[in-house]
Amino acid sequence: MDETKTNHIPVMLEEVMEFLNPKENDVMVDGTLGLGGHAEAILKRIGPRGRLVGIDKDQRSLDTAKERLRPYVEQTYFVQGDFRDLDTILSELGITKVNGILLDLGISSAQLGDPQRGFSFQAQGPLDMRMDQSNPVSAFELVNSLPEKELAVILRDYGEERWHNRIARTIVRQRAMRPIETTADLREVVLKAVPSPRGRGERIHPATRTFQAVRIAVNRELESIAVVLKKCVDLLAPGGRIAVIAFHSLEDRIVKQQFRDWARDGKVKLVVKKPLRPGEKECQENPRARSARLRIAERTV
Repeated sequence: MDETKTNHIPVMLEEVMEFLNPKENDVMVDGTLGLGGHAEAILKRIGPRGRLVGIDKDQRSLDTAKERLRPYVEQTYFVQGDFRDLDTILSELGITKVNGILLDLGISSAQLGDPQRGFSFQAQGPLDMRMDQSNPVSAFELVNSLPEKELAVILRDYGEERWHNRIARTIVRQRAMRPIETTADLREVVLKAVPSPRGRGERIHPATRTFQAVRIAVNRELESIAVVLKKCVDLLAPGGRIAVIAFHSLEDRIVKQQFRDWARDGKVKLVVKKPLRPGEKECQENPRARSARLRIAERTV
C-alpha cells in the first residue's frame, strides 16, 4: 500500500483544491475515486463533519482507495459503480444536494501500468480493457466480433484514427485466421495496417489511437460523461462547483459544450474562461498530466 500511495500522483491537485474550493462541513463527490489522491486532500479540507461520496467503476481501485482513506472512513461513502448513475447513488444515500463534484476522466496510471488489465500496448497482457470487471464485453469480444464497418467507425470516432478503414480491414482478416487475444496481438495488427510513423507524420506510437478507441468503446466512456454532466447541475447546491479534468479532445469537447450550455441558460458561471493546464514542473514529475485540461463551473441558482 505504501508503495502505491507514494507512486500515485493526483493530476493538477493544487489547481483542483484551489478552484473546487472544498470547505469545512461540505458534502463532496469524487466521481472517479481512483487511488484516492484527490479524495484525501478533499477529506482533509472538509473536516470530520464533512462527507465525501467516492465512486469508481473499478473494484480494485476502490479497494486501494479504501485502504488509503482508512483514517477518514467515518466521513466517506465508497461506491462501486458508474458516475453516470450519480443521481441514483446520491438518492440512495439520502443526499439531495452537494457542494462540489470532481470528475478526473480517462484511465488511471495504475490501470495502465497493470499488464493483466490489457489497457496498454506497451506490455503483453490479455485483451481486456474493462474498468468494471462485471462488464460482459471486453476488448477481446469487441475486436473479435464486431463487423468491419462498426470497427472502423469506433476507430474513427473514438480514436480520431486517420487509418481507421485499413486497421479495421486488417483486424477482420487477422481474426479470420486466429483470434486477436492479447495486447501484443492487437498492436501487431495495427503495425501491419498503417504506414511507418514517419509515413503517418506523427510522433505517437501507431497503436495509440486504436487502443484509446477500443477502451472508450468497451467502457462507454464518452456516453457516461455526457449522461452524468446533464445531471450534475441539478445536484449542486447554489454556489457549489464542478471540476472536470479531461485528457483528450473528445472528452474535453463534451465538457466544454455542456458548461457553455449551462452558462447560456444562466445555471452556472464559468470560474475559468479557458481550461487550466498543468505547469511544466508537474508535467516533468508526472508525464501523464501533460495532456490534462481542467474546467470549473459554479452553480448560480
